[in-house]
Amino acid sequence: MGSTSSGRPTGARDRDDEGRARNARPRDGLGRPLPYGADGVARQPEGVVRTPEQSVVEAQELLDAGKPFHAHEVFEDAWKAGPEEERELWRGLAQLAVGLTHAARGNVTGGARLLRRGAGAVEAWGSPVGAGRSPVGAGRAQPYGMDLAGLAAWARELAEDVERDEGSVDAQARAPRLRA
Repeated sequence: MGSTSSGRPTGARDRDDEGRARNARPRDGLGRPLPYGADGVARQPEGVVRTPEQSVVEAQELLDAGKPFHAHEVFEDAWKAGPEEERELWRGLAQLAVGLTHAARGNVTGGARLLRRGAGAVEAWGSPVGAGRSPVGAGRAQPYGMDLAGLAAWARELAEDVERDEGSVDAQARAPRLRA
């Protein structure tokens, strides 16, 4: 099988074994597609079942390395594979990671919006019952050692900074600390 001038294999379709579309283009550390044939960052495997503690540790390592897009994939796996009562927590964490990804890419509006949405989700999940809050997660301000109030404050501050400065941020320098 040959390849096109862009380095993409001819006749190849980016599909997995079940026929779902999979973009095989290499990606940079923020998940942006690179030209076929370029050296990219290894992709985060999808569908990995981890313990919650493993998810937190792995996501923190990726955030610390300036790879929030990849951390989002870890949170997404936890959201999809975890217990129903924790899905909103993991989805909120994934939104925080994607918000940081967009902010690092220079997407001011999308970054700020996702950071605030994720902040609200993690804060609501760990808040005491009341003010219309669900009892799921009530009083769990630090599940798996994570400081949900601190993460929400970090996300809102970053959203304000992104909107004020209207530019991209350094994902590694602005990575949150998941645990207190």
